[in-house]
Amino acid sequence: MRLIWIICRRELSSYFATPLAYVFLVIFLLLCGISTFYLGGWYERNQADLQPFFDYHPLLYLVLIPAVSMRLWAEERKTGTLELLLTLPVPLPAAVLGKFLAAWSFIALALILTCPLWITVNWLGDPDNGVILAAYLGSLLMAGSYLAIGECLSAATRNQVIAFILTVVVCLLFIAAGSPIVLDLFQRWAPAWLVDGIASLSFLTHFQDISRGVLNLRDVLFFLILICGWLWAASVVIENKKAG
Repeated sequence: MRLIWIICRRELSSYFATPLAYVFLVIFLLLCGISTFYLGGWYERNQADLQPFFDYHPLLYLVLIPAVSMRLWAEERKTGTLELLLTLPVPLPAAVLGKFLAAWSFIALALILTCPLWITVNWLGDPDNGVILAAYLGSLLMAGSYLAIGECLSAATRNQVIAFILTVVVCLLFIAAGSPIVLDLFQRWAPAWLVDGIASLSFLTHFQDISRGVLNLRDVLFFLILICGWLWAASVVIENKKAG
């Protein structure tokens, strides 16, 4: 745990050593405000809640989180520091987990900075704060899934742009699996069990349930298993690169 914390702290401090962290936070908060009050029609709904805010998180993360995850390992390979890191007495899983926790903590900070929206809806009305808290938890879990996918794909290439594009494509597939367009297409010819199986792989299916206050263990386990699976895959990729 001490080694994981050291790597996490090193990685997290590197975010704020450059303008990248501040640019990301400003863009994230700006897009959250636009999607909530304008695209989400918050004023027209005449209802004090944060549902429009959370509805756009899957799409916001699709662009912003790959920008954070693309550098986790691709930059190490490009600068040649990966070999140095792997020669240190640090278990590979600890390095993978430490980098992931640093990026996840950074995203958690971005979510915490949106709390003025939560305060605003409480000032204007009487929202169900339990639902909002569950939605924040679901958003953080979904963000972790995006990051785990991004870390694995970042480990597979030394080019950050390629890592960014691959992460966007893979995460888009996980989103599209639960979209009405895709499900309607399969419902025309596929059996119900196959349609349900495709929907169960979608970020949308699991996140929408949590964002509406239905904190089902199945949805939480989906994100946790996805995170563990992709982090394990990242370890395998890096180990193969090391052996090669």
